[in-house]
Amino acid sequence: MKFKNTNNNHIETVSGLTWLWTLLFGIIYFAIKGVWRHVLVGFILSICTFGISWLIYPFFAKGIIKNQYLRNGWKAVK
Repeated sequence: MKFKNTNNNHIETVSGLTWLWTLLFGIIYFAIKGVWRHVLVGFILSICTFGISWLIYPFFAKGIIKNQYLRNGWKAVK
């Protein structure tokens, strides 16, 4: 899925492997994508669950990234 920034026409791609990047890199992936709320939530959850939350978090990563782009005013393009 691709998103276009309405301010400068930059196009960003959210791949189907978002779950893999989240599983491998955890909060670092969310920090790179600029989803700071989930960096904080993921860090707290990983401490409370001794890291087990990172086996569940990847299932929701693509939706989280998608919602972040849409919330920031980006438009979905095909």
